[in-house]
Amino acid sequence: MNITCYPSTLSGTVKAIPSKSDVHRKLICAALSQEGGTLPLHAPYCDDIAATIRCLTALGAGFAESESGLCVTPIKRQMQAHLDCGESGSTLRFLLPVAMCVCSNITVTGAGRLPERPIGTLTDAMSAHGVHFEQTKLPLTASGSLAGGRYEIPGNISSQFLSGLLMALPFCEEDSEICLTTPLQSAAYVDMTLDTLRLFGAEIQTKTEAGLLRYGIKGKQMLHFPDRIEIDGDWSNAAFWLTAGAIQSSGTVGVSGLDSASTQGDREIVPILERAGAVVTNEQDCKNVSCGTISKFDVNMEKIPDLLPILAVRAAVSDGDCRFEKAERLRLKESDRLASTSAMLRALGGSVDEYPDGLCVHGGQLTGGTVDAANDHRLVMAAAIAALLCTEPVTILGAEAVNKSYPAFFDDYCKLGGVVKRTGSESAE
Repeated sequence: MNITCYPSTLSGTVKAIPSKSDVHRKLICAALSQEGGTLPLHAPYCDDIAATIRCLTALGAGFAESESGLCVTPIKRQMQAHLDCGESGSTLRFLLPVAMCVCSNITVTGAGRLPERPIGTLTDAMSAHGVHFEQTKLPLTASGSLAGGRYEIPGNISSQFLSGLLMALPFCEEDSEICLTTPLQSAAYVDMTLDTLRLFGAEIQTKTEAGLLRYGIKGKQMLHFPDRIEIDGDWSNAAFWLTAGAIQSSGTVGVSGLDSASTQGDREIVPILERAGAVVTNEQDCKNVSCGTISKFDVNMEKIPDLLPILAVRAAVSDGDCRFEKAERLRLKESDRLASTSAMLRALGGSVDEYPDGLCVHGGQLTGGTVDAANDHRLVMAAAIAALLCTEPVTILGAEAVNKSYPAFFDDYCKLGGVVKRTGSESAE
């Protein structure tokens, strides 16, 4: 699907979609709980969440939709299972260790760039604790049973490896300790995992020795569905709307359903936009953003890598050069996001210098053009927001990639006043 977005102004309020990061974790813990329960989650689900539901179903969990949400029946141990992770890195990295606690033999497949994304650190750690892998890249097969004990893993590769082990090890027979060998990056996502596990009753101790984190996990634990459970609004996807408000000369854009105290690292979008000149006001759980000044800014992306594409759009219309540093891990996302974000800005008439671990975006004016979304949902949304300030339309090739995290993005875009035309349509919407 190709979509053309026309220069326009967004105005109004949109409700935040459920946080993909939060939903993955709560789905898994609900399926691992003793009694199951109902999550306040309703269809349609984005592709990544559908992948986690599909894989948990293969592992013996049950799911049924109801008026109150998604009813989850706990996993019943299987001897064999096929896990189709689609393009979801979270599904793969979270469920690989979990699966080997509840299933003896698994095959795992994936699509898009997922087979290229590294998981060797995780498979090495699991191989040392009772799991045999035929391959270490997708498609793979694994057999055995994950055992507890002492795990040593680096903290600067992927926080999802650590989160997957934290969700699996409470179910091992033995007690476990995870010792990080390097400082932890993306700590907010690990905090989210710990908060979710503790909400379901898990006991995990955290301490620091010689500046490095260690996690103590008792074995033979049981999770219990909490009496009250909520799903966070998604700060990562809200960032696109908030940035839209920050770049327009008129119009205020608000996002409701956001928790300022959330453990999601991407809530940092608000102070970044404020530092760059935007005007942000709060109304209960709603953040409203309008344009003040469009000043240059610099950002360390180490803890907030998913914000790069939309912040790069903001940088491209600023009054100077904006630098994005410590972003090398973005080369391993759905696309090489340093390269694909650079290509997007250049296609729209912007100017950017690309480095091995970051970008320098030169502020100015975007003109419009055709963008290859590179099968990356965040590139689709960033290009659509960029179109608001372009002088000519922006055509996005492969815009269906947005379904990975936000299937209703263009519906909400149009509700706020955006003008789009899908390929084959007779008129703009």
